[in-house]
Amino acid sequence: MKYFFLVSLAFIFWFGNSYRKSDTKPQLQVTQLGKDANGFKALQKTFQANNKGYQLHFFSQVNLLKPSQFNRIAFVQSGGGTAELKGEISKVSIGDILLIPANQTVKVDSLLDMLVFSVPEAFPERLPLFIRPDWDKNITDTPGGCATETGAYRRILLTWLGRVGPYLYHSLNAHRVRIMDSFTHYHPKEGGFDEFYLVQMAMPGAKIITGESVDLVENYEHLSKEQTKGLLTETALHVGDLVYLPRGVIHRGLGGALVQVITVPGFIPKSEIGVDYYLRKINERFDLKGNEALPYNVEASDSVIIK
Repeated sequence: MKYFFLVSLAFIFWFGNSYRKSDTKPQLQVTQLGKDANGFKALQKTFQANNKGYQLHFFSQVNLLKPSQFNRIAFVQSGGGTAELKGEISKVSIGDILLIPANQTVKVDSLLDMLVFSVPEAFPERLPLFIRPDWDKNITDTPGGCATETGAYRRILLTWLGRVGPYLYHSLNAHRVRIMDSFTHYHPKEGGFDEFYLVQMAMPGAKIITGESVDLVENYEHLSKEQTKGLLTETALHVGDLVYLPRGVIHRGLGGALVQVITVPGFIPKSEIGVDYYLRKINERFDLKGNEALPYNVEASDSVIIK
């Protein structure tokens, strides 16, 4: 009897721990680069735990990046000047990225802020060391994704597919985009990717709407009205914000933010799962109006959109 009791107790303990682990939900993390060291360390730790083979660092007001054993991608967040990398010289400014092969040094004649990712895959020889979305004739406005309106500013720096941009690379993708009103979506935990918003300009009222309960949204028939109150959260966006959206976090940007959208790994096709259809159905089911209503993109709400 005592043995049975101990075995039962062990099973309950194991089941409880397993349940808690499986019930852990991915969460939005936001930090102000250069102003919130603890917030950045927490974000960095979560990202690196979720993405083996990657590292993330922020360098404030530097004119030198020392050699590293890793291949790195540096996003210029502030400042500008002339940079030298592997014997090549180029102007650089906010919005540009540098592809830094392993064991290479970057020297700049002025001080820059740079967000730097270490990536596991070597760069193909055909990729340039400097990618400048506002200056490269090979990069033009390509509406889509988070900016579908005619004349949208959306410039693809590194892409998964050759048909949407000239520079192919699969370990990390990036496009610089002005988000006015994106559709609400998430990237699946299996076969999806993590995403960052590196905010470089923001209009008053720019924000991101997020949610952590994909299961409740997609199974809205079993939802209670009380549960609708915590489904979505609004977070204001400011210049210098680094927004981390792990796989499985519902998100929608709106209000006019110019961001580098960075995905790890690359932007895998069919991994943007829209939820505006479900959000509209929830509003209709409970007759939610005014402040109670869940915000959604009307144009994307007629059916479940997968991109």
